[in-house]
Amino acid sequence: MRFRYPVIDVEKTGKRIEELRKKRGFKVREIAVLMGFQEPQAVYKWQQGKALPSLDNLFALSRLFDVRMEDIIVERTLSAEAA
Repeated sequence: MRFRYPVIDVEKTGKRIEELRKKRGFKVREIAVLMGFQEPQAVYKWQQGKALPSLDNLFALSRLFDVRMEDIIVERTLSAEAA
């Protein structure tokens, strides 16, 4: 059996966050305020694929967007040999 190591695709996950945000009608600043951020830079970094939300923030996003955390994360896989 060949093991496929799961890796998060940061850029595609960022696009997914942006898509879900727009679908739910939130502005970036609204997400930042609801999550207790002083500034919206973290949300922009997530959407641009420059950073991933922490587990706590991912959980909060899933509640705001009314989806499972797995529905936010986009996975790409690498074989164990490549890792």
